[in-house]
Amino acid sequence: MNDPYQNNVNQQLTEAGEYTYSQDGGGQDRYPYQTNYPPQEEDAASDATEGADEDEQMYEGEYQGVPHPDEIKEARRAARLEAKRKARLAAQQEEYDEDNLPEQYETIMEDCGHGRFQWMLFVVLGLALMADGVDGFVVGFVMPSAEKDMCISNSDKGLLGLLVYVAMMVGALVWGGLCDKMGRRKCLIYVLSIDLLFSFLSCFAQSYGFFVFFRFCSGFGIGGSIPIVYTYFTEFLQMDKRGEHLSWLCMFWMLGGLYASFTAWGIIPHYGWGFAIGTEFQMHSWRLFILVCLFPTLAALVGVFFMPESPRFLLESARHDEAWMVLRRVHDTNWKAKGEPERVFTATNIKTPQTQEDEFIEIQSDTGTAFQRWTVRHMTMLQQVANDTTSVPPKSILILTLYTSFLSFSYHGLGVWFPDMIKYMQYEEYESKVRIFHRERVERFHFNFSLVNQVHREGEYIHDKFANIEIKSVKFEDSLFENCYFEDIKSTNSFFENCTIKNTVFYNTDLWQEKFKDCRMENTTFLHPKKGCHLNFQEENDIVIYLVSFLGSLAVLPGNIISALFMDKIGRIRIIGGSMLASSACTFLLLLSFSQGAVICWQCLFYGASVAAWNGLEVISVELYPSSKRGTAFGILNGICKLAAIIASFIFAAFVGITKIIPIFLAFSALVCGGLLALKLPETREKILS
Repeated sequence: MNDPYQNNVNQQLTEAGEYTYSQDGGGQDRYPYQTNYPPQEEDAASDATEGADEDEQMYEGEYQGVPHPDEIKEARRAARLEAKRKARLAAQQEEYDEDNLPEQYETIMEDCGHGRFQWMLFVVLGLALMADGVDGFVVGFVMPSAEKDMCISNSDKGLLGLLVYVAMMVGALVWGGLCDKMGRRKCLIYVLSIDLLFSFLSCFAQSYGFFVFFRFCSGFGIGGSIPIVYTYFTEFLQMDKRGEHLSWLCMFWMLGGLYASFTAWGIIPHYGWGFAIGTEFQMHSWRLFILVCLFPTLAALVGVFFMPESPRFLLESARHDEAWMVLRRVHDTNWKAKGEPERVFTATNIKTPQTQEDEFIEIQSDTGTAFQRWTVRHMTMLQQVANDTTSVPPKSILILTLYTSFLSFSYHGLGVWFPDMIKYMQYEEYESKVRIFHRERVERFHFNFSLVNQVHREGEYIHDKFANIEIKSVKFEDSLFENCYFEDIKSTNSFFENCTIKNTVFYNTDLWQEKFKDCRMENTTFLHPKKGCHLNFQEENDIVIYLVSFLGSLAVLPGNIISALFMDKIGRIRIIGGSMLASSACTFLLLLSFSQGAVICWQCLFYGASVAAWNGLEVISVELYPSSKRGTAFGILNGICKLAAIIASFIFAAFVGITKIIPIFLAFSALVCGGLLALKLPETREKILS
């Protein structure tokens, strides 16, 4: 028996598992116990149930089409299970999408192709890398001139080189981490701007304190360029192009060394290329050299302004639309240059990885100032960088740390040892030609010729005149000067020890108190002395040092070419291991070098063999770590390189002139250990950027 009221009720199941019923009047009722039926008598019963047994009594609502409460509970339970199933499927799909991002990004980069855009970025980032290479040579080239211009002692001279390397180490750690939070492009602009500003100021610093401060700040800036440049360029390359083109990029560091060596050779020895404003401000040739070295930094800074942010970083930051626009720009630029402008960028739905909740703490405007909010945001960012630094996978970072330490220790240690050893050989050769005069007596003689590389012992000089001459590497010991006249004397590395000087006049000379050691002065007059530090640039700036640096930089060209051509063919591990073992053989052969020419020859061979290991290390470093920590990990490794270089420079320099066996043995051992350790590194040739 059908109730006519039942035909006007539509039964529906909601997502929550409840039944709803719609009446013709538009009203909606929820059962049970919420009906608008007319009231019935308490004992009333339907015809269908009249006379039925109590056990067989039918539920009254069932006759009217109303579900039983147990059915409602069962429906709700089923709805909850269905909702959980859908949530579980959605989470699995989200996890799959996140894991699938590297493959999708690689597919998109292959669709964009490799062409004009990558080559433009290659030149811009190469100039930034070249600026880092130039800065690595600046201090060493200007120091012989600057130490005389600003009266720098030997201890202070060593402090300058140490502080610059420390600044570069700190800069690599800080900027490597920040580029994972702020972006590759933005951090590179900051890095180049800091280097440009403080390098420019160092050109005009007249005091040693300001010069050290400006060079320290410049080193802090440019120290972050290497982690950023390689991370930035990697994320625009497809898998089969990474090894080759990152190796080509390394050539710009070589070009930086060539540029610095060539310009130093052409500018610094010309001391007259400058000007002075009074006695307080002087602009000599070595300052002009620093100014010329700013050109690569300036060119790179201008170029970076026209480059976009890394799309991979944008995706990691959940900035999907910006990443899509950058990838479309890469695609259109490349295919338009190839003569196919009609090709359409087909990627429409780029998966964005799930990002952590923003941990920045905002202060409301009514409780804090804009400066307080800015401070909190940036302090929290630095805290995140520190957390990322400590969360880098320990096993992989440990292996790369050991390998980096071995390579950097030997490379930079020998980099200090080579020029110092050449200088020591020059000094030994010079000392072997010294002329010794013993108990000579010279009376009423006019010295109008230069005195060079001589030792005068127990001599007597009576009524003699020394005028318009140069005294270089001359030592007077236990000698007597009586009624002598010195005028317009220029001295270099010359001293008077245990001498007696009577009734003598020094007019317009640079012989000041430091030149006389334990001497007795009687009625001696100094008129118009040349005070301060002076230098004969033509003699002190030996072109051999510039030539050695130039040849050492040029020698890496074959190694760069070989590593670029074979990096993707034979793999990173074989390149690294073979390069380090070949370099160790070159260091062992240094034991057979007994002349300047032999040292220069083995230096060039060592640099040419070891550069392939550097290229392989840089390629594997950017491929091994995920995009969210790539800059941080590379910054750690680069900072370790600088630390190993600082330690090596002190150790290797300490043995110059004592023995060459220990430095060579240390370098040989480090390179062999590094070559064997390279076998533990993972091969990343066919690895998609994670």
